[in-house]
Amino acid sequence: MRVTERAGLLSPWLFLIIGILVITMVMTFAELASYFKESGGPVLFTTAAFGPLVGFSTGWILFISRMTAFAANTTVMPRYLGAIWPWFGSGIGRALLIMTICGSLTWANYVGLKQGVRTMVIITFFKMVPLLLLIVLGLQHVSGDTLFPADLPTVDDLGGTTLLLIYAFVGFESATIMSGETRNPKATLPRALVMTPIFVGIFYFLIVVVFISVLPDPAAPGTTLIDVGRELMGPLGASLITLTAFFSIGGNLSSIMLAVPRLPFAMAEKRMLPRWFGYIHEKYATPSNSVLLLGGLGLAFALSGSFGWLAEASSLTRLISYVLCIGALPIIRRNATEEERNESYRLKGGYTIPMIAMVVCLFIGAQSELRSWVVTGGLLILGLMFYALAAQRRNRWADSQG
Repeated sequence: MRVTERAGLLSPWLFLIIGILVITMVMTFAELASYFKESGGPVLFTTAAFGPLVGFSTGWILFISRMTAFAANTTVMPRYLGAIWPWFGSGIGRALLIMTICGSLTWANYVGLKQGVRTMVIITFFKMVPLLLLIVLGLQHVSGDTLFPADLPTVDDLGGTTLLLIYAFVGFESATIMSGETRNPKATLPRALVMTPIFVGIFYFLIVVVFISVLPDPAAPGTTLIDVGRELMGPLGASLITLTAFFSIGGNLSSIMLAVPRLPFAMAEKRMLPRWFGYIHEKYATPSNSVLLLGGLGLAFALSGSFGWLAEASSLTRLISYVLCIGALPIIRRNATEEERNESYRLKGGYTIPMIAMVVCLFIGAQSELRSWVVTGGLLILGLMFYALAAQRRNRWADSQG
């Protein structure tokens, strides 16, 4: 685990601390979503506050973040399988495995929504039980010295570690995208959103506590949960955790591949992107071009990058979109009608919570490596070029109608 390599015995507590800080972002998003009856999430918030160009940029940045998350998680698959069959861990074996994963998921979602949903459901079904078993068996090894070490450990590269840690928590904004279809979002959405980082924080806390308690040298480079499974249950445990990792990561990849192509498709329908992105396959009735775009970019980045860098790049792009959304709150509050104010979920303490969320996002985002900023900037410029092409088409269409 990369986090334990950097933070050692402090790792479990850092997950809880980051989870608490993420709650400030979540609550800000809950208020933002409560002002709108339609769905759209971050794109809707920033468009309402800053106009369509910033709204498009937010949507495109979110697409980049999901694509890099897809690539990052794909790179973990060879690492786990390589612990059992080393051929898959590097070289041509790694490349073939990554191409197989990206290709199969792309094809499943290219040929139809049912196949994509079925793939995700089957994978998700198997992934939780072995991890819960690992926690139950591993908790007996946890001691007070592990939880509360006498000498407070230091953290190597605190900024980079927090950037990597927050990768476990990002994604909550997806719930706000569908908030327009939620009954009584003022009452239900804040509670549902806050429960997400709480659950994630506690779950990762338990997993990492077991990890550092069971392994003799948890900070050793290259250690994974497979080593924990091997310590607790022998070769059977190692095989079980390998399969669990495949199902868990595969479920995440399936959900990304199922949902994310709908983002550029939706922007194309709003004439923010060229029509190519909104093409519906005549036979399969899927947004096939957007599916191929995600699959192709995800494959390229997975083959060329490591998990740590891709996870950090994904976190950076999410944080940029969060900063834009948090910055939109004062404008949306000011422009809200009396009815919208009465029906909205209003944060207590004025702008205290959003300001904390903004500072956290800016601090963690500032820890990113230069190449993450360069790649993000390059992909954003590419998106803006697509936006300009779509704008030209919109203008020609408007002239023909006028």
